[in-house]
Amino acid sequence: MKNYLVIGNPIEHSLSAKLHNFWIKKYNLNAIYNNKKLDENEIQKIINEIRNEKIDGINVTLPFKKTVIPFLDELTKLSEKTQSVNTIYKKNNKIIGDNTDVNGFELALKHINYNVQKKSVFILGAGGVVPSIILSLKRLEASKIFLSNRTKQKALQLKKIYPDLDIVEWGNVSDSDMIINATSLGLKDDDHIELNYDKIGKNKFFYDVIYNPSRTNFLQHGSKLGHKIENGKLMFIYQAQLSFEIWHNVLPEVNEETIKLLNA
Repeated sequence: MKNYLVIGNPIEHSLSAKLHNFWIKKYNLNAIYNNKKLDENEIQKIINEIRNEKIDGINVTLPFKKTVIPFLDELTKLSEKTQSVNTIYKKNNKIIGDNTDVNGFELALKHINYNVQKKSVFILGAGGVVPSIILSLKRLEASKIFLSNRTKQKALQLKKIYPDLDIVEWGNVSDSDMIINATSLGLKDDDHIELNYDKIGKNKFFYDVIYNPSRTNFLQHGSKLGHKIENGKLMFIYQAQLSFEIWHNVLPEVNEETIKLLNA
């Protein structure tokens, strides 16, 4: 039986095992997928288990998408560009780091028929998934990308990769068409993002990469003010779909049954 994991810290919110095991059963594969909470000092050991073929593949969630890179043999072009890895596997005796977040985000926007072309986007956060979102937005021809992070130094590091990023001081608001929460603020019920929501304007699109809980305080604020809102569930599903294809050479169907599975 093949063995797959998602690693992160925290990991309790992750629905990866639920989704992957659903597809494994649906396509009659001899495999199992589990969640595993790790500390940073355990990363090398878990990746060595891929090298020793005790584990066949790993998904990576916060806060390890960049941390895993030094322990890998090779990065795909998307992982190299974003310096972010969410899918790991062994091929030709090498441990490969891949990135399905970039295409996952694009497919999620396509699914809801949101066209970001010529729109401005304000991103909150500079963590592991943000380089992937920025690359997606650039490929989708967003007109301008603003970014704000609690630790400004991390935002400036991203500006080295994407020089045309506009850095905004944390707590300030940028007048943009789309506002993305890419921080971990929202995983807990009492998490709040200190923003002056009244200065955001009207008819914006509030997007949260968090999918569990389905309505973070950020999205609830957006909804109360009459903005369009969307959580990260579809991005999560599509990045998982692409990871599944890499590992099993099967592209699982994303349909209402899949989406309802994660609503339960």
